[in-house]
Amino acid sequence: MARMHSGAKGQSGSTKPVEEKADWVEYKANEIIKIIIDLANTGLKKSQIGVILRDQYGIPNVKTLTGKKISAILDENNFKEELPEDLLNLIRKSVELQEHLTDHKKDFKAKRGYELTVSKIRRLAKYYAKKKKIPESWKYSEETAKLLVK
Repeated sequence: MARMHSGAKGQSGSTKPVEEKADWVEYKANEIIKIIIDLANTGLKKSQIGVILRDQYGIPNVKTLTGKKISAILDENNFKEELPEDLLNLIRKSVELQEHLTDHKKDFKAKRGYELTVSKIRRLAKYYAKKKKIPESWKYSEETAKLLVK
């Protein structure tokens, strides 16, 4: 979805390893789950937990070792978030662009970026409402966005 408004062509990003096994990992599934819960208790987000597991613990992919994704493990252990992390990041970006546009009214490129960001937020919110991750009545507005981020 991020490439929709860019001039880039083709696919980008990392690819998962071909092998499903990770024989070098020293941790069992229940130990990995305990580490994830401990990291979530410190207030880290799912993406931050994944990076820490990869970099500090040498766990390449949680799903291959435990059979569940990090989000499923956190949901089972009552670590629900009110808004998904990617939607909240887009909302944070839109608030920063709003603040920039109040100071720089003639910055039309930033205005275009704000419009694109808001359209991404609306599309993503529509998807999450369909998947029942947010209420169907949830709508994006500038006022509520500022309250969510602050």
